[in-house]
Amino acid sequence: PGGAAAAPLPEEDCMKLNPSFVGIALSSLLAIDLWASKRLGVCAGEGSAWGSARPLMKVIEVSGHGIPWVLGTFYGLCQSDSSAAREVLLNLLFALLLDLVMVAVVKGLVKRPRPTHNKMDMFVTISVDKYSFPSGHATRAALVCRFVLRHLVLAVPLRVLVVLWALIVSISRVMLGRHNMTDVLFGLLLGYALYGVVEHCWLSPATAPALFALW
Repeated sequence: PGGAAAAPLPEEDCMKLNPSFVGIALSSLLAIDLWASKRLGVCAGEGSAWGSARPLMKVIEVSGHGIPWVLGTFYGLCQSDSSAAREVLLNLLFALLLDLVMVAVVKGLVKRPRPTHNKMDMFVTISVDKYSFPSGHATRAALVCRFVLRHLVLAVPLRVLVVLWALIVSISRVMLGRHNMTDVLFGLLLGYALYGVVEHCWLSPATAPALFALW
């Protein structure tokens, strides 16, 4: 009948018609993230604004890749004849392996696709590397930076270079179009936090004698 009240909308339709403030804010931040990341992807291809710098960016990419770090640390561990150096290198190896596992788990759970402007020519990838969140390079850069500054005695200029390397590796991920900015920011935070885990679980001859008996 004409005077009958209209039937109430289903709850899910009401939610769509009345989105929460948090939902609107998150959607807006995501849109800004995607827009800004695409604008900053100046080395995403040879025809990009800074396409001529792409080879240099790819060298920086390799410098932050997990495989060279793991293999280099393992080689140093095998060649070291100092017990103090072996302890530091063994914990660095533990940190790098923890980083690889944690990044792979988060990538597999979130499953955020790579930016659409990314060119899939990355150095040595595995299945989860098709996902973008978080940036493993940024996570590793933050983790290694904290580790090196804490456990290696370096002159001030070298310490500055280590920090600059971590920042350049992280920035290059957006410039190459590999990641969005939020991937990199979360990666840096995750790497910073993982170092705390490594310090808490520090391996030493007293806590892990079986590992040190191998070397």
